[in-house]
Parts: sequence; C-alpha cells; structure tokens
Amino acid sequence: MINGKIDLRSDTVTVPTDEMRQAMFTAVVGDDVYGDDATANELEAIAAEMFGKEAALFVPSGTMSNQLAVFTHVVRGEEVILPDNCHIVGHEAGAAAIIAGAQIRTVQNVAGEMPLEIIERYIRKDISDIHVPRTALISYENADSDGQVRTVEYMKNVKALADKYDIPVHVDGARIFNAATVLGVDVKEMAQYTDTMSICMSKGLCAPVGSILVGSKEFIDKARRKRKILGGGMRQIGFLAAAGKIALLEMSKRLGEDHANAKYMVERLQEVKGITVYPERQQISMVFFELGTYPLTSDELVSYMAENNVIINGQDNGMMRYVTHNYVSKEEIDVVVDLMLAKQ
Repeated sequence: MINGKIDLRSDTVTVPTDEMRQAMFTAVVGDDVYGDDATANELEAIAAEMFGKEAALFVPSGTMSNQLAVFTHVVRGEEVILPDNCHIVGHEAGAAAIIAGAQIRTVQNVAGEMPLEIIERYIRKDISDIHVPRTALISYENADSDGQVRTVEYMKNVKALADKYDIPVHVDGARIFNAATVLGVDVKEMAQYTDTMSICMSKGLCAPVGSILVGSKEFIDKARRKRKILGGGMRQIGFLAAAGKIALLEMSKRLGEDHANAKYMVERLQEVKGITVYPERQQISMVFFELGTYPLTSDELVSYMAENNVIINGQDNGMMRYVTHNYVSKEEIDVVVDLMLAKQ
C-alpha cells in the first residue's frame, strides 16, 4: 500500500523506500552545474558502466531525457522515425517539434514494433534531394507503455539497419530493466544495440525523481549543454541521485516479483464474469482487460474502487490497465479482485 491505499494506476506511483530516504538524508552534495556534486557524479558513473556506455547524464524526467536525446541528435528540420504509439509521439506534448524542430515520421506498430522493412522504406536515402528532410534518428521503446518487450534480436536488427545508413538509434528505455528481466539478459547486452538510451528511475524503481541518459562522451557533453538550455541544469541534485543509485543497483533486481504478481492478477481476474482479460499482453508488470458485460462502467468502477481505498485509472480506448509494483502484494491483489467479484 501507499498512504493506506492500493494504487494500481502505474509503476510511476512508487514512493522512495526507507533506505532511499536515509541515503537522501545523508547524501554528500555539491553544485552539479559546476560538476561538484559527488553523489550525482557517482550515479552517472554507475549508469555508464552498467549500460556499457562512455558517459551518462542525470535529468529530472523521462520526457526530458527523450527530448534531450532528440534535441542533441537532430538538427532543426531533420526527421525522426518512430512507432506511432510511442511515448515521444503520444505522451510528450509535441515537444520534439517545439524543442528540436524535428519532423516526426511515424510507423504503424505491430505488437509495439516497427517492421524492419517499413523502417528501411521510410529512411530518406537520397540526401542530395533538396525536397526531402534528412533522416537523423530512429527511436523506439523497450519495454513500451503497453507492456510489450522488444527482443535483443530485434534491437540488433534495428541497429544493423540504422548503421547501414549511418543513422543513430535512441531507445526510450524507461522500463528497460523490466524488459531485461523478462528476457533474462543484462541491460548492457541490450544497450550495445543503441547509440543512446534513456532510463527512468521512478517507474517501478521507487526513486522519487529522475532519469538517466547514456551515450558516448561526445554526445553526453553536447547533451549536458542542451540540458542547461532546457532548464535542467540543477544544483545539489545529490539528494535525488542518492535514491537513483539504489534504484539502479538494488530495486532493478526485484522486478521479477512485480511480473509474477501481475501474472497472478491475470489468473485471478479471469474469475470475474463479464470482463475479457488479455494474458498474452502481460509480459511485465501490466495487466490489461476490457469490461465487456461487467455490470459497472469504467467510471463507476473507478469510483467504487476509490470508495474502498483502491486507486485505478479509467479505460483508455476501451482498455483497462492495472499495474503491479513494489507496493502491491498478492494479498492486495486478492482484495482488488474480490471487490470486483462482489459486483458481478
């Protein structure tokens, strides 16, 4: 529970653990703009080593991390190829157009993935043609906010295609540790097929704030300057970085428990009459279902749950989503499902 409530809205609702709070309280801090914050420097070094990259940069949010990547990779008027349902397209308020002046070229996703043949077809190959923008970046998510995971083989194939045309690849790895847990691989194995990657420490990893952008030293040096332009040059961020260290080093190792709890929730929800559960979509900590002939509407279910100290989101395009995390136990899953059973 969080503050006496069962919160299934997202893995973003996780709050700092007691260990994080203590680490934040005792963190050694300095002015990060001057490069003097020892804890932030340590976090960035840990992240760079963990993902096999030369350098890393702390930023306040996943959106800033993604937009900073686009802002640094892309010259105004150049084009980015991405899936039509990805976070950059659907949940970042058109920032790529506003900040980087990038043209977005979306590819219809198939189970969250851009087909390789479509990516290649969309790449602007004749850079001498003055009528077309230059393809400057290919980007996608792993895992995505629909809970789907890209395989290492897919990542390898996208990178090989991008390299063929000398185009960098940025991966929104907000939930990369979830993907690595599902695949049973080290995140470094996945990161080798990216030029840059953003990693969120507040989605399921319990840090209160922050994402990390990793890449080459040259890229991160450029991104650090552009972070300042975006207002992300912060001062004593070691208080936040202290929690981020625990998120990366410790909380990333327990995500299998969240995935197992989500699987258990899928099994329990299939007891509820009138709803359609989608077990095949449960790869990480997300459970998807439709209400169908269930007696309550989406809004009514949200209100009913709230009356019983359970917080959920309403449907999105007809689909309901419950998300397990560090503060959701099997016992609490039983409470939620039993509440739904009581209304069928």
